[in-house]
Amino acid sequence: MATLSKLSKYLLVLAGICILGALYFPIWRIELDAPQYPEGLSLLIYANRLAGDVEIINGLNRYIGMKTLHAEEFIEFKVLSYIIGFFGLWALLNAFLNSKRSVLILLICFAIFGALAMYDFWRWEYEYGHNLDPTAAIIVPGMAYQPPLIGFKQLLNFGAFSIPDVGGWLLLTGGVLIALVYGLEAGFLNWLIKPRKKKCFYVHDTFIFLVSACEPTGPEPIVLNEDTCSFCKMTISDGHFGAELITEKGRCFKFDDISCLIQYRKQHQEKSSKHNYVHDYLGKNELIQIETAYFIKGGDIKSPMAGNTAAFRTEALAMEYQTKLSAEKTDWNILNK
Repeated sequence: MATLSKLSKYLLVLAGICILGALYFPIWRIELDAPQYPEGLSLLIYANRLAGDVEIINGLNRYIGMKTLHAEEFIEFKVLSYIIGFFGLWALLNAFLNSKRSVLILLICFAIFGALAMYDFWRWEYEYGHNLDPTAAIIVPGMAYQPPLIGFKQLLNFGAFSIPDVGGWLLLTGGVLIALVYGLEAGFLNWLIKPRKKKCFYVHDTFIFLVSACEPTGPEPIVLNEDTCSFCKMTISDGHFGAELITEKGRCFKFDDISCLIQYRKQHQEKSSKHNYVHDYLGKNELIQIETAYFIKGGDIKSPMAGNTAAFRTEALAMEYQTKLSAEKTDWNILNK
């Protein structure tokens, strides 16, 4: 019987550690933002409990007729830790079983578990968002409050953002590593270990690519006449002056004017930005990084919220339109003071 390579054994051990590590970190998080809560509210979902601003969220839920959240009412919190622990130990055991077939069975079972877990989470969100108390203090006909499975959704005056937390990324990493092991042992990924002297280089680069590919990045296209400015709440309709901010957690905020982005950054300094983008004045709803953009301001430039600032991909184009529009040259450091 063929045995697993030493590399595959190391990867299985790492996969087991990642999966077991998910027991100690929140697996998922739902963040709520509203004007009355400038620092936001968060609901952290662990394998066996809820954490974060649970009591405040429960208080808000009562007003709109949603059920309150109590960990003891969820059977998932009674069994999920054992299931995750089982898969973590199974991955570690596979490092010593020397069986490609056992790795395949583990991969299939773990994938099924992941799919069922996501469905169960969606079902829970649907039930809590749709089964409302008809005697609630606030009733909006036809309104449901189901949070997004992943991503952002506006719920009345609250913005709900749902994304995996550390534990969720550890589980995903464990699954990717198991799939990588099977691919190596089945011969699908032989190119990763050829030539032998560059084995570690290829595996390292591929692993980093797979993990980083799961990380939300930007920019996210602004949908004109549909997306709403996160600062002034106006519909974004002009593809010349829009802007976008992506936080360290991967959440995307869109703006109809560069000045709205600047004001939002000043009022929400607790939200650390990872990327900032602006519309290219000459592009067709195209976003460019603020750090590489060239700016002009004033003159005949008329933007939606009177910021009157335009961004360009190149300095030459900025200078050309500075003359055409009787504008003044500026830069991001000056604008962001």
